Amino acid sequence: MRPIFDASWRRWALAGEPAAVKRLAEAALEPLYRFCLYRVGRNHHLCEEVVQETLMGAIRRLRDYKPERTGGDIFPWLTGLARNEIRRALAHEKSAANIAEFWTRMDEQLLSLYAMLDSQPFGSDLLERAETREMVNATMAQLPRHYGQLLEAKYVAGKSVRDIAAALGTSAKAAESMLTRARDAFRATFLALTKSLPVEPTA
Repeated sequence: MRPIFDASWRRWALAGEPAAVKRLAEAALEPLYRFCLYRVGRNHHLCEEVVQETLMGAIRRLRDYKPERTGGDIFPWLTGLARNEIRRALAHEKSAANIAEFWTRMDEQLLSLYAMLDSQPFGSDLLERAETREMVNATMAQLPRHYGQLLEAKYVAGKSVRDIAAALGTSAKAAESMLTRARDAFRATFLALTKSLPVEPTA
């Protein structure tokens, strides 16, 4: 998500401008859906409910959003709201315990994929396996969007650092530095997901 939700946008939205709300919905819907989907066990219906409640809650609590703390990137704040909605949603789901098992299996496969990220690209033999694509997508869905796009360009599309730099309008050295940060973000995300498991069902 591009950092377009600055203090000016916040004032605009708090004034009740429909276009401001529309901008939020259009920009947040897809990445928020990707973020939530795996956390609700790929239950698409439940994911839609969580995303809808998150966006509605964001509008109601917009005064709590502090754009100066995130450089105008609203997505970290939205994911915090989404986590609360996910916990509430899973409290009413009988399958919550199964979701914990799902994430445990996921981490076992992610560990090997994570180790490969620095040493080699994801080859076609890996991408042909549905479970591998699932693991990659689940990890990428939790990353800041620009990091995910960099990793996909490098390891999925197979683009060179030179090509990535050209697309970004920057030097190869700067692109390599960004890729390093993206790989570090991948590691941090993996560890964060591991620490967040299991998802404990509410009785």
